[in-house]
Amino acid sequence: MGAAWAAARLPEGPLVAAAEAVGELWYRSAPAKRSQARANLRRVCEGLGASGRGPLRARRSATDVAALERLVRATFRHAARYYLEVLRTGSFDLRTAIARVDIETPTEMRDAFESGTPVIVVGMHYGAIELPVVLVSSLVGHHVTAPMETVADAGLAHWFKTSRSRVGITIVPIRDARRSLLRALRRGESVGLVADRDMTHNGIRVPFFGHPTPIPAGPALLALETGAPIFVASCRRTRDGRYAARVQRIPEPPDGSRRERVLAYTASIASAFEAILADSPEQWWGSFHPIWPDLAVASRGERAPVADATPADTRR
Repeated sequence: MGAAWAAARLPEGPLVAAAEAVGELWYRSAPAKRSQARANLRRVCEGLGASGRGPLRARRSATDVAALERLVRATFRHAARYYLEVLRTGSFDLRTAIARVDIETPTEMRDAFESGTPVIVVGMHYGAIELPVVLVSSLVGHHVTAPMETVADAGLAHWFKTSRSRVGITIVPIRDARRSLLRALRRGESVGLVADRDMTHNGIRVPFFGHPTPIPAGPALLALETGAPIFVASCRRTRDGRYAARVQRIPEPPDGSRRERVLAYTASIASAFEAILADSPEQWWGSFHPIWPDLAVASRGERAPVADATPADTRR
């Protein structure tokens, strides 16, 4: 893609400014996404306010309409920066990743990626993804297998697959992801999943900021079938072009039925997601999509009724 070639070679500063300007235009021209992000972020901020977590700007947004709207606008800017980072994938290398990513949990990072054993890395549609992947693939010493949503444009799909392969990700279709991820883990390779959205409509309901929502059960099922540990990882933008990365191990549930263990694993993942969002909720570009069924927004911007999601069959 010509845009990617240019983005990888032009100075970063002007490109970031341009991306943020695009984000502002996107905010003004996408009422449905704006409404959905507003509903989701309000719930996050209400949860943070009730628990006393997160930055003041987020807690204030639980009750201050203007503060919430500033958060929503910032989310569009961060989403535009994410797409810029995708275009700039060709300019990322290990030296850049080491220089610009600050590791906040070094012990957990070593446990996750330098143990020599396969792990299940779970993330969100949040902050930065492309640059930290370079660091992760270097630490584990092999490509990480991850599913990707179906992209209708064949040329664009090929570009995504090629560019992500370059930074250490082996892309597999989401429709056949379970089988491919199991094979990778059994080969001794790690896998990565983004699990804050129930894209396959077979999630399992667990509390998320005090309200039940379907969270994909895939990470829990993979862990139970292979014995691989689950780590929740995130990387947020900080200042002056820097990033902060964090890794948290999800404890293995105590003895119980298969369903009980899947529920416990998935609830712990949702709790880890809450901790991620407490740092910088405006970097959650997953908030553009329905997360909680009772907050789903229709395409014209109004609230739409959504049927209860069917829990995943965890008895297999």
